[in-house]
Amino acid sequence: MDVLPVTLTDKAIEKVREFFKKTPDSQGKYFRVAVEGGGCSGFQYKYSIDTKQADDLVIPCGDVEVIIDPQSKNLILGCKIDYIDDFTQSGFTVSNPQAKGTCGCGTSFTV
Repeated sequence: MDVLPVTLTDKAIEKVREFFKKTPDSQGKYFRVAVEGGGCSGFQYKYSIDTKQADDLVIPCGDVEVIIDPQSKNLILGCKIDYIDDFTQSGFTVSNPQAKGTCGCGTSFTV
């Protein structure tokens, strides 16, 4: 099995744990990171609490398990996901070595 080196910072893991606590029926579910077409630069990240599909890749990050679908896998290879909460923004941020460019707001990217 391929290992996808996606990592979550401690802050991101903490935030994911908070989301699980606030989400009804999250028992047995995972933190899904996906890439979809859209955004100003072509692709955008999507996060959800979801059930695992047969072809998903499961990546342990601390005590959180991240799932990634096969189509998103190559677009986020080597990503580091953080969570920022400051005066100007709050949300997950991604440092993606596969991205050739990003939009001004940083929520979408191109490869």
